[in-house]
Amino acid sequence: MIPMKIAGWGAYRPERVVTSDELDVRFGRPRGWSEAEFGIAARHVASPDETSSMMAATAAQGALSSAGWDDGAFDVLIGGCGVMEQPIPSTAALVQDRLGLGRSGIMAFDVNQTCLSFLTALDIAAMGLSTGRWRRALVFASDIASAGLDPSRPKTMSIFGDGAAALAVEAAPGGTAGLLSSHFVTNGADHALAQLRAGGTRIRVEQGYDALVAGSRFEMDAFGIFKAAARCLPGVLDRVLADAGCTIDDIDTVVCHQASAPGVEHVRRLFEPRPERVIDIFAHTGNQIAASIPTVLAHGLETGRIASGSTVLMLGTAAGISAGAMVLRV
Repeated sequence: MIPMKIAGWGAYRPERVVTSDELDVRFGRPRGWSEAEFGIAARHVASPDETSSMMAATAAQGALSSAGWDDGAFDVLIGGCGVMEQPIPSTAALVQDRLGLGRSGIMAFDVNQTCLSFLTALDIAAMGLSTGRWRRALVFASDIASAGLDPSRPKTMSIFGDGAAALAVEAAPGGTAGLLSSHFVTNGADHALAQLRAGGTRIRVEQGYDALVAGSRFEMDAFGIFKAAARCLPGVLDRVLADAGCTIDDIDTVVCHQASAPGVEHVRRLFEPRPERVIDIFAHTGNQIAASIPTVLAHGLETGRIASGSTVLMLGTAAGISAGAMVLRV
């Protein structure tokens, strides 16, 4: 076990709420169609002023306040966004500056594993705490899925939402809380099942405006992703439980990526006969990319669904195709 404790948490959802009724009107469908078809009642959509770094900084401030940490009283700031605010510099650098720490010298960097980025960032934070390199870490995820959606595709326009969440963690030697295990796998052969081709060096300005626009739209083979993820998730689950010395019955609460209504239901089936252990807030948040898992975690901590001393499993899948899981004792 890597001894560490969750000292604080915070979350942010954009002010604008798009309801399923609005989506029905947009798609020319009868009232109730979007909710029945996609399991979405509402989700939050960021305004131009609600940038990734703005949302992340707000969530981070909430985590710092919850932890009772003074400004700058941490050693590293790690961003785990599925999509960065801009290619250069890192979103973490932008968040550091928004926190008023732009001259602090606090190490700030991003990691990316699309929807699993937050788990990867938290895993890196835990390794840094375990080696003594850091004593306190602030980890965030912030994503604006709405920026890359194709308005002609009802499914993607309906199921994705925007938001951010952050976690303050610190080393806790001698305590009972900590990271019991983590495990990640990637099958890059399935990389084309979910992709956003623009924003890097693949599509360049000289290829023209139409190419840039097309590459800026998120492309997803929903059924293909579901099949690929379903193939690798059970193995990841078995491995992370074995490494933690746990059985599935030892898990008190499950925090999973809110990929889709069928995706969450698939996870619930994995935890029969007690599927109520899986926190499901998809209907009111949608798929927030990397921000999904920490948003669910913050919700569980805030509402008491995750109690002190309990064993929590966090798991999800991501473009890549990747799957990952962590077992925490909180």
